[in-house]
Amino acid sequence: MTEHGFDLPPKAPPEVIAQRNALADQACHALAQAGIPVHRIVLGGESEGRPGAEVHVDPLADGGVLVEWNTSPELARAAVNLLAGGVDPSDPPFMLRHAGTVQTCMRAALLEILASARFHVEEADGHTYGSAVHVWGFRP
Repeated sequence: MTEHGFDLPPKAPPEVIAQRNALADQACHALAQAGIPVHRIVLGGESEGRPGAEVHVDPLADGGVLVEWNTSPELARAAVNLLAGGVDPSDPPFMLRHAGTVQTCMRAALLEILASARFHVEEADGHTYGSAVHVWGFRP
């Protein structure tokens, strides 16, 4: 228990983190081979927000290797500004629909590219990881 009275989720042991780091490096290599701009975020590092695939390791016991797609800062900023101003969900503005389509298409592309490279992948839990791709390991 922490000083604030609640339990923090358990972290993965160092050997698991080492395995995840190796897997993350291999995923970066596979994406780079496919011509995808890829950025490796070191454990504990912050998102750089650069366009392309961002690969990082979640240190929690039930975490893993995650790949997220970043659009250009211009498109991301436009979507955030629209959301901050309030949006009618039944008729979202073009730029917000476009940003959502880009995220959906790029997640699908990342899933297919990594699966083709023999990684075991799936859509990550949306509540915890948003639109990320979860990389679990290699398929035989």
